[in-house]
Amino acid sequence: MSDQTTGTARVEDCIARLNAGDSLARGELLNLTCDRLMRLTHRIKQSYPGVARWEQTDDVFQNASMKLYEALHSVELNDARHFFRLAAKKIRETLLDLARHYQGPQGHGANHATMPPGRADQSQAPNLLDGAELTCDPSRVAEWTEMHKTIESLPEESREMFDLLWYHELSQEEAANVIGISVRQVKRRWRDAKLQLAEKMNGGPPGIE
Repeated sequence: MSDQTTGTARVEDCIARLNAGDSLARGELLNLTCDRLMRLTHRIKQSYPGVARWEQTDDVFQNASMKLYEALHSVELNDARHFFRLAAKKIRETLLDLARHYQGPQGHGANHATMPPGRADQSQAPNLLDGAELTCDPSRVAEWTEMHKTIESLPEESREMFDLLWYHELSQEEAANVIGISVRQVKRRWRDAKLQLAEKMNGGPPGIE
């Protein structure tokens, strides 16, 4: 049994205990997934350069963890799949709030003069989802923020693909196991999700595998 499979089984056990009324399982669930959620926070935060400039990953993670902890008081989790998606949503919400705070008309970042680092070829539009490029370029910040908002607006099935495969970086095989479908179905859904994102953002196909 792989470490990922074992980890998912332990998450499922915590969820079962939490739903059975064991309040200690709430904290254990967050501790069990701490490293995973920290990596997820760092990954999403990199695509918010306007936030990354002012906020440390640890601080963003703490804020997101509090949102997730509070949500676990009112949301009855179905399984590990449900938990992973809820975690991705709360981290995304935290960073969107911070992006609005720093990049709004009265935000600290919007009113702090700094020359953005140049790209080798300014004529090339940035390729979203193809790694996070830290920059203070307002247009780049707007594109990344819009991407995350657009993902939130995708149909449930497509949003799940981004939550599991891109945000949580699960393999297609593990995602198939978590959802309970075949790897072929995951591949199809992932392809469709990327096409939907590209169409909504009126750009080319996202640069991810």
